[in-house]
Amino acid sequence: MSLSSQYRLSDPWLLQPLPAYGTLTDDEYAALGFRCGLEIHQQLLTVRKLFCRCPAGRYNRDTHDAEILRHMRPTLSEMGEYDGTALMEFKTRKEIVYLLNRETVCTYEMDDAPPFEMDDVALDGSLLMAMLLGCGVVSEVHITRKQYLDGSIPTGFQRTAIIGTDGRVPFGARTVRIRQISIEEDSCREVSDQGHRRVYRTDRLGMPLIETVTDPDMVTPQEAMAVGQILRFLARSGGMVRTGAGAARQDVNVSVNGGTRVEIKGVPSLRDVGRLTHNEALRQRSLLGIRGELAKRGITVDSITDRLVDVTTQVRGTACSFIAQAVAQGAMVGACPLPGFQGLLEVQTQPHTSFLQEFSDRVRVIACLDQLPNLVVSTQTAPSLSSTEWGRVSKACGTAAEVPLILVWGNRADVETAAREIAIRARDAVSGVPNETRQALDDGTNGFERILPGADRMYPDTDLPPIPLEDARIDGIAARLPLRPWERLVKLQELGVGADLAARLSRHRAWDLFEHLAKRLPAGSPFTATQLASLLLDRSAPRPASLRAAGEWWEAVVDDLVAGRVVPEAVWTAEDGIARRADDTTARALFEAARTAALSAVAMVRPTGEDQFRRAVMGAIMHGLRGRVPGRQVGEWLVREWLDGSPKEARS
Repeated sequence: MSLSSQYRLSDPWLLQPLPAYGTLTDDEYAALGFRCGLEIHQQLLTVRKLFCRCPAGRYNRDTHDAEILRHMRPTLSEMGEYDGTALMEFKTRKEIVYLLNRETVCTYEMDDAPPFEMDDVALDGSLLMAMLLGCGVVSEVHITRKQYLDGSIPTGFQRTAIIGTDGRVPFGARTVRIRQISIEEDSCREVSDQGHRRVYRTDRLGMPLIETVTDPDMVTPQEAMAVGQILRFLARSGGMVRTGAGAARQDVNVSVNGGTRVEIKGVPSLRDVGRLTHNEALRQRSLLGIRGELAKRGITVDSITDRLVDVTTQVRGTACSFIAQAVAQGAMVGACPLPGFQGLLEVQTQPHTSFLQEFSDRVRVIACLDQLPNLVVSTQTAPSLSSTEWGRVSKACGTAAEVPLILVWGNRADVETAAREIAIRARDAVSGVPNETRQALDDGTNGFERILPGADRMYPDTDLPPIPLEDARIDGIAARLPLRPWERLVKLQELGVGADLAARLSRHRAWDLFEHLAKRLPAGSPFTATQLASLLLDRSAPRPASLRAAGEWWEAVVDDLVAGRVVPEAVWTAEDGIARRADDTTARALFEAARTAALSAVAMVRPTGEDQFRRAVMGAIMHGLRGRVPGRQVGEWLVREWLDGSPKEARS
């Protein structure tokens, strides 16, 4: 369908394909006004949960002992206001089901018992992290409630507390500002979300979590990824956070010139941050272009109505399979006219994603019409109704043929909710970029999750008193602060470790062991810090728990390496990958096995001359031992073997 000149797009951005990730320069991101901040969430390594005595870190993958069904309702804030996000969640009319296992949940988490005092280990861990970030630590910890009506927390709120503010971490020639670090309860794990029913598992619920929030200081997607890695390794350097799948999650906040802050939630990996933030910046620029086109057409917030027309009769008997099936099952089909939006619903906002998807997402999330496709529009090229059927729908709505008509279907209540959300999203388009929390998708794009929460969802907790932080407690934690990754690099450089090896070790779990063992290397030692670093970074090395448990063993090995009694290659055996000290008994047994095989191999070569024979045997034995016994020790044993006539026996 061709557009009249009144509705042709004039913004060049809207007429061109979106630039792919990796094709924009730093100057082009600067022209967009790209800004990004991070929110890094990491579970603390504790035995217990934050406000109860249930075990932390124990997951129930497939079993549960009970189910609880709940419906969430919004509550007034301290100022007598409702949070917009809470009201949005209330419109979804969700049934929330919790799967409980008696080993990992208690009455506190179901809001049937008051909280215990905050776990001291978790609090100390959050204080240590605040100091590593260079934050100013609060004098008292004040616990507040943050309202969540998506069901992820059965109480409807999350207990959280600010621990430190105004920190900084180095980033190249400048610093990145840390706005704050908080300690809070983790939420449930979502099992499924279909229609008006959402199911959660509660084993993760209540685990202590720290949230680190940066200022929007990153000006390219690549910088956002790099800063995320710095914060990740910094947290691990403290030894107080869990690692592994699900133990760390990140949200990113993105804006461009003329746009607004949009939060992309639940980014599974820092590797995804670059593409996600790039695509969100392009999305915001496209939405700003759409705003400009609507302004030129004279479309205002007041000119957009919630109009819904029942067109079930007009589409009955359609050849469009998904609409015909819905009608056969008793669904209502509603039409929502959008005059003035000609040519805009097809504008590309993200890769393989048009502006129409913004409306579909709202209908899916809030009206719970989640069987896709959940809407069609009269101006799209994809097969839907026939031109005759669209003509009947247009006539029923009393609109011109070129006016876009969005069709939705389902039960009447859901269709009416969908029509209101379509109108709300259309009004938001007049303003530009709505404040939203969006979901990270696997293809690097994002989709609507909820409107961005405001300050009205926060209010003081009345069950727990403030926690004063005494100077002795703060000083004790400050005294045991570990070296930060960038401080480790400096120390490694002083020890002569190369740049690549130092970069790996500075963020590796073996750093603490290296720091301890490096003190045992005397000046001029033949076994160097570089060799020690390589040994600890070997893929055969045990995991951290094993390294700590084997501290005394490592000390003995390093002493042997320094004294030349063991060569570095002897620490790991090829057979089983387990560290083994090459003491005299072990070395002798290895030597005997290798000598027998070596003499047989050399006899087949039949070298001439005593020296040539000795060198051949020595080489064959060392090859068989694969460096697990020092060459000097092998040479001494080999000389002794010459005394008993072995060479003559071998050569004969």
